Amino acid sequence: MSLKNFKETETNKVEMDIVISRDAFENAINKVFAKSKKSIAIPGFRKGKATRGLVEKFYGKQVFYEDAINDLLPGEIDAAVKETPYRIAGMPEVTDVDFDGEEGITAKVTFVRYPDVKVKAYKGLEVEKLVVKTEDSEVDAELERTRARYARTIEVNDRAAQKDDTVTIDYEGFCDGVAFDGGKAEGHKLKLGSNTFIPGFEDQIIGKTIGDEFDVNVKFPEDYHAKDLAGKDATFKCKLNAIEFEELPALDDDFAKDASEFETFAEYKADVKAKIEARHGAEAEVRLAEQLTKALTDNVEAEIPEALIDREKENLVREYDYQLRSQGLSLDMILKYTGMSLDDVRARYGDMATINVKKQLALEEIVKAENIEASDEEVEKKYNEMAEQFGMKVEDVKSRISKDDLAYDVKSIKAFELVKENAKITEKSVTAEELEKLNAPETTEESEEKSEETEEKPKKKTTRKPRAKKTAEPAEEPTEE
Repeated sequence: MSLKNFKETETNKVEMDIVISRDAFENAINKVFAKSKKSIAIPGFRKGKATRGLVEKFYGKQVFYEDAINDLLPGEIDAAVKETPYRIAGMPEVTDVDFDGEEGITAKVTFVRYPDVKVKAYKGLEVEKLVVKTEDSEVDAELERTRARYARTIEVNDRAAQKDDTVTIDYEGFCDGVAFDGGKAEGHKLKLGSNTFIPGFEDQIIGKTIGDEFDVNVKFPEDYHAKDLAGKDATFKCKLNAIEFEELPALDDDFAKDASEFETFAEYKADVKAKIEARHGAEAEVRLAEQLTKALTDNVEAEIPEALIDREKENLVREYDYQLRSQGLSLDMILKYTGMSLDDVRARYGDMATINVKKQLALEEIVKAENIEASDEEVEKKYNEMAEQFGMKVEDVKSRISKDDLAYDVKSIKAFELVKENAKITEKSVTAEELEKLNAPETTEESEEKSEETEEKPKKKTTRKPRAKKTAEPAEEPTEE
């Protein structure tokens, strides 16, 4: 192969002419023929017995050209690009292939290249690190959750049903004296006060005793999902079969011994608090990394080709599918049940893909500027970490990820650590509620107020990543699934 010439036809788009030697092309044809001859049929010959010359005479001289050139081009293009100052960012397009050129087989190749990148600043970036304070209420809530797991279920026979009891009931619902579909159940367990049934239903069970048969009168909500019942009065004929409640263990040393490896409750509580603080610390580091990434990418100047963004979207979609599969789901299932298309999923990752690409381009520039290297020891350590993370043998990881690729990752990590070490980080302690408010999406009112302020005093626009809206939890009703 030889690179004949190349030129940039427009921003980040390169056109080059390459020449493939006839010897290389001839060898490629021989390989194609060797792979396919067993399935080639020529009249008068058994399959696999006809020579290449006979096959070309029967089917035409160029019968193997397409497969041969397709086998050759990827390697030839990669070799040619290495003779240019560019890197391929998108799938190359091959045109004007000439098999009869005097110099050999010629082809015109057009590809999108990686952009020129300028990082205005990567040292001294000013960011804020938000650390959530661990409050006693949070520790108490964690203890209560563990306490609930060790609760004993006690059957009640000597009193009426109370709030927080779990009752077992039979019921059948009627509207205008007629039973409706889905309104009947037997042996249904319901925790009183859970508000999982129609408003008012659970309250009317309180005070009833085992064996009581009674009516519960309610009104279906106006926005009830079954339109034929929405807003209607209903009567449920009920029978109370059983009452039980959960008895929580005392928060003492015996509980600590059951729930942990500690001998005293004081030690156990201190450990719970320490773990919550560690979790808050880890979450603070994640938020800090996000802030550093934003600050870094805000300093990137580059005309990023869509090919790089699209490729990163595909990577993110694959990661999403992998996560789903680890949970027993799949992307195909999500698309089927949500009615979304694959393009819809890709679009959701648009902002993240852009940030990821800008970050990686910035880190590459920092690696070059700071002469960052990855030692063999660092690469080997990374291989071992990945093997442990994915539960694989180190040799298997090495067979899937090349040393050069892993060295690239190690250098990128070290570049980001350099950014962090040189950043001006202001630490701020906040409550969980304060953090939630800071992360909450703007209301329409706030958005309109900011819009009015912007009209009065023009300001530089910043792009804000939209946050996903929380879906309302569906109200349950006394129907059997």
